[in-house]
Amino acid sequence: MKLARVAAVAAAVVLAVVATILVATRVVELGTAATQPSTSDSAQPADPGAPLRVTIPAIGVDADLVPVGLKPDGAMQTPDFGHAAWYQPGPRPGDAGPAVLVAHVDSKASGPDVFYRLGDLEPGDEVTVHYRDVTTTFAVTEKEQIAKTALPADRIWNATTAPVLRLITCGGAFDRTARSYLDNIIVYADRLV
Repeated sequence: MKLARVAAVAAAVVLAVVATILVATRVVELGTAATQPSTSDSAQPADPGAPLRVTIPAIGVDADLVPVGLKPDGAMQTPDFGHAAWYQPGPRPGDAGPAVLVAHVDSKASGPDVFYRLGDLEPGDEVTVHYRDVTTTFAVTEKEQIAKTALPADRIWNATTAPVLRLITCGGAFDRTARSYLDNIIVYADRLV
């Protein structure tokens, strides 16, 4: 009788251990599957790389995009004349959060530049950012002209997780002594679904 009870207890312990191992194995399999790339139709597309071009039909923009960062003084770098730039420390256009594109309005030597007509954009106008194999299109929602000394950083780089775009250039009166415009023109756009 005692032997039968010991055998029953031993069998129950073995079953509990086996069940625990099976559950643990299944949990590990599920965790591994969650981190593996999916082969279904809903698989995420390959990384598109860096943005390459920006087009804005309403104002005739079709320009190369180059990455920029910050200058030693903390100001954002600007692209060479004839190019627009993507602020690389921030999100890529189409990724979650506010992506920023900048370009010059003009120069004394070369005349109008990429964002010369940025202030002409109206709500609904489209901005398309081109990658190697895909594009992401945004619709303008609003624009503002504001003194450079009052740049609304909290509106440009807000905490949104939605994929939004900010386009920035110079505007307003030109200070001949400083050889700089006094204002910025900022265009806000949301990604089209």
